[in-house]
Amino acid sequence: MPDGGATAHLYQPKLATVLREGYDAPALRADAAAGLTVAVVALPLSMAIAVASGVSPERGLYAAIVGGALVSALGGSRVQIGGPAGAFIVLVASTTASLGVQGLLTAVLLSGLMLSLLGLVRLGTLVRHMPHAVTVSFTCAIATTIAVSQLKDFAGLRLQGPEPGPFLPKLQALAGAVPTANLAALGLGAAVIAIILGLRRLRPGWPGMLIAVAAASAASWAVTLPVETIGSRFGGIPGGLPSPALPPLDAPMVLRALPAAVSFALLGAVESLLSAKVADGMTGRRHRSNMELVAQGAANVASALFGGICVTGTIARTATNVRAGARSPVSGILHSAFLLAFMVVAAPLAAFIPLAALAGVLLVVCWTMAEKTEFARLLKSWRTASVVAATFVVTLAHDLTSGIVAGCILAAVLSFLHRPIPEEGDP
Repeated sequence: MPDGGATAHLYQPKLATVLREGYDAPALRADAAAGLTVAVVALPLSMAIAVASGVSPERGLYAAIVGGALVSALGGSRVQIGGPAGAFIVLVASTTASLGVQGLLTAVLLSGLMLSLLGLVRLGTLVRHMPHAVTVSFTCAIATTIAVSQLKDFAGLRLQGPEPGPFLPKLQALAGAVPTANLAALGLGAAVIAIILGLRRLRPGWPGMLIAVAAASAASWAVTLPVETIGSRFGGIPGGLPSPALPPLDAPMVLRALPAAVSFALLGAVESLLSAKVADGMTGRRHRSNMELVAQGAANVASALFGGICVTGTIARTATNVRAGARSPVSGILHSAFLLAFMVVAAPLAAFIPLAALAGVLLVVCWTMAEKTEFARLLKSWRTASVVAATFVVTLAHDLTSGIVAGCILAAVLSFLHRPIPEEGDP
């Protein structure tokens, strides 16, 4: 089996390689089955990520459909699945709060251009060498932040004013709103978590997230529970893709969106290449990192044009794709096609989905994405513990970009101070 190592530097999508090698009917059947499996997982997750990011749920679906198709069609991995990711929730929410949805789309488009530029100047390999302690700690910090941001909808809390963005003020506001908890919402959210975790243990091949959300929606509708739904907050979702349109690109908006775009590009590069690396470990192949960044850039530009949020390689959905038997990027393209079909056919049903159910889905995602065992292992050495603590605390207290920069600088300094001292006479 070729591992792609000899051609890893080439700007050639893996789809082109697959088609050149020969693509037959058995491969199409395998890819179709895998694509449908991933689409079933991505459907509730894409909407949940969008809602948690402070935008309407269809924007997550737009990203998964348009961006996901381009990630697979143009990418440097055979099995990578692209779409909205939980890691972006905090960044997208803060950007939407400060710039509005149109400003967010401008930032997404600019980040896409930056990602493609990173790939074109061959920085893909460099991004992959980010210190392990930094990636583990910022992932855990993101998971913590997302989990806290879901408590309001999970418990149906009513705050006195807007929910604060910073971590500690948010915790204080949520703690003060505990007496307003909605027991119906709390029960639905807890039931969703129980169903997902239970099915993972008893029926791991079943689409636990979709089953849990569907069951919660049916229960909420059947007994008319007093909980907030997608319909009550957003009025439902449209039954298809919108016409493409450029977001604002005037100089003032570009300058305001630039810091967010840099953060999106940095996180997108790290997340997508980490996901592709996980796929390599599962398949025995090797992705083309620079081609992958170019594809991620194109996917984010296209997502912005169709009103979608950030796109990146997603580890959980990519792993699901591999385990479901995917053979080529066609599975990812079909996953997007299935999502579009679901959106066209079942859009009216989305209005009945309780927001507490989507919050429950994301709490499970947070628990899964946080590398708890590895985080604890890194704390056993003072050098890695220092990097972990700096990255984790700065990310929570300030933002992701600052956390990554702090962690990388500290890791570099510690590595320099503890490098071996050459003996006299050594070259």
